[in-house]
Amino acid sequence: MNIQFKKGVLELCTMALLAKKNRYGYELVNEISKSISISEGTIYPLLRRLKNDGYVITYLEESKEGAPRKYYQLTADGKKMEKELKKEWKTFIGKVNNFLEGGVRNE
Repeated sequence: MNIQFKKGVLELCTMALLAKKNRYGYELVNEISKSISISEGTIYPLLRRLKNDGYVITYLEESKEGAPRKYYQLTADGKKMEKELKKEWKTFIGKVNNFLEGGVRNE
């Protein structure tokens, strides 16, 4: 998959997963990697930016496998942003699909 496509949707995918439940970074990588090939190094800068922007908070939780894990949780602003991104995405793909099918609508 084109790297620019990945960059464009990674934030949306991450926020959509966090809207369902709190997750730690490696868990996010594993879930997203089931559909889109990404590396750990891709997700952590995004998570740091989401935290700096106030869309996620973090907390530590003990792990049975070793060191405590840092979990990410959407804030109220993060939940609003996730809904806005989903709405924008659905509008965008609808327009692209229409274009690919040969139609052009002026909206």
